[in-house]
Amino acid sequence: MTELDESAAKDSLDAESDAALAARCNRGESAAWTILVQRYQRLVYTIVRRIGLDDHAAADVFQTVFSRLLTHLPQLNQADRLQAWIVTTAKREALLQRSRGLRTVSLTADDDDGAASPAYDVADDSPLPDEQLATLQSQNQVRNALERMDERCRTLLTLLYHDADDAVAYDEVARRLDMPLGSVGPTRARCLGKLRKLLAA
Repeated sequence: MTELDESAAKDSLDAESDAALAARCNRGESAAWTILVQRYQRLVYTIVRRIGLDDHAAADVFQTVFSRLLTHLPQLNQADRLQAWIVTTAKREALLQRSRGLRTVSLTADDDDGAASPAYDVADDSPLPDEQLATLQSQNQVRNALERMDERCRTLLTLLYHDADDAVAYDEVARRLDMPLGSVGPTRARCLGKLRKLLAA
């Protein structure tokens, strides 16, 4: 596809409704997800800043809102009300962060002459919006690949990797899937291989 073709395709997606983009996202079209995020990222940041939070909190809310959208998009029954969902979710998360009293603390110290000492400066390692967008796109690709896998592999990988804090032990996986404990590891390896092929495709 030439640059002209790619530009025309992007313009075509830009003109589509939220409902049409949501349907494309649910079919695994990453370009539609990119357009959807770009369409509403400025709105999310504006909401957060008007509530009085700083750029760091805005980045956190951005990540939370679109991560939740990525998870709940297949279940949203009224995709034409996507903007209202994003606004409500952004406001709720921003107010929650403000109620927690999150603050950006300066760790600079003053020298004897009153000048700020760089020895206490801490680099901000929070992800930039572009990095967050890339992360969300990757998550969307993995979710769509999992949905194309057979139920056994999808369930096994979800149990093992869905949340590091809630990862299920092999013996519990074996019990839930009614399979020998010794076969969990080899099955996991085969399922990861299938997932890699789907992602590569």
